[in-house]
Amino acid sequence: MATKTAELQKIKVETATIKIKGLSPLIMHRWSEKARKEMLDKQMKKTVKKEAKSPEEQYEASVYRLDDDRLGFPADAFKKAMIRGAKQIGLVMTDARTSFFVHGEYCTRDDRELVPVEGEVHPREDMVRLNGATADIRFRGQVVGWEAELNISYNSSITSFDQIVNMLHAAGYGVGVGEWRPEKDGTFGRFEVVAQ
Repeated sequence: MATKTAELQKIKVETATIKIKGLSPLIMHRWSEKARKEMLDKQMKKTVKKEAKSPEEQYEASVYRLDDDRLGFPADAFKKAMIRGAKQIGLVMTDARTSFFVHGEYCTRDDRELVPVEGEVHPREDMVRLNGATADIRFRGQVVGWEAELNISYNSSITSFDQIVNMLHAAGYGVGVGEWRPEKDGTFGRFEVVAQ
């Protein structure tokens, strides 16, 4: 039996580091271990005992931190925002999804990559509606005047550097990242590309 071989087409991967600067505060909302456990217990039909709310504990649990305690934010959140931004500049979202990756630093606590974020985090208190009905108070971390450097790898055979920058630019203007971002009827988590 003859062995077939295929000639692999070369994928031309390039990298770029692009600095962004927050235009509006970034509201964090990391799922805490406590919230995950409560959801799992409820799904397993275990009795869930409601504990008194601790604003400080809820705030601390909402903040993404790298293993060395620096602030971070999920790398995939920036990628998702850029994919929505791709549509705004006339690109096909499904093509954009496979043409680039946003890289961060691996965080063992969250088992995912986080992009380091510069800025000071402070607690904020918000009234929220759960399932559109029940009102609740949430305490989360907010970073004002934030900045980040995104390390992006992209297949330059199908996506140009200009397209990457413009996807990011559109994402910062109209999509945003974090809670209450423009994509979710808010104004938070907006950013701009620092001149490249």
